[in-house]
Amino acid sequence: MAENTIDILIVDDQLGVRRLLFEALADEGYLVKMAGGGVEALNILSHTLPSLVLLDIKMPGMTGFETLQEIRKRYGQLPVVMMTAYGDMDIIAETKKLGVEHYLIKPFDLDEVRLLVKDLLNGNDNLNYMKDIG
Repeated sequence: MAENTIDILIVDDQLGVRRLLFEALADEGYLVKMAGGGVEALNILSHTLPSLVLLDIKMPGMTGFETLQEIRKRYGQLPVVMMTAYGDMDIIAETKKLGVEHYLIKPFDLDEVRLLVKDLLNGNDNLNYMKDIG
């Protein structure tokens, strides 16, 4: 485990996806928090700001896009990676306007997720393999 633990927040309505990402990232030494939706995520963010948020686009109730809008209003350019199983290019275009540059397409390869997270947290933004999907 690193001397300065890095926090990551995973926001997804699917428990299986949250657990999978939790295990993959916790094994890398990150302190991982999980939320099952946008309201829960914003509650967590009101107490602690992580270094990175992995945010699902399609969620019941408060969508990932709505959650992202609130994150931008409250926390500025907190790094966010959007996750989606859908190729909804309209929503992706809107998230890009809000400063999102990286996307994870479900189902994702856990090695690619680990590499993306590591590179983003190390300030390496030359991540062409998952930067643009549309």
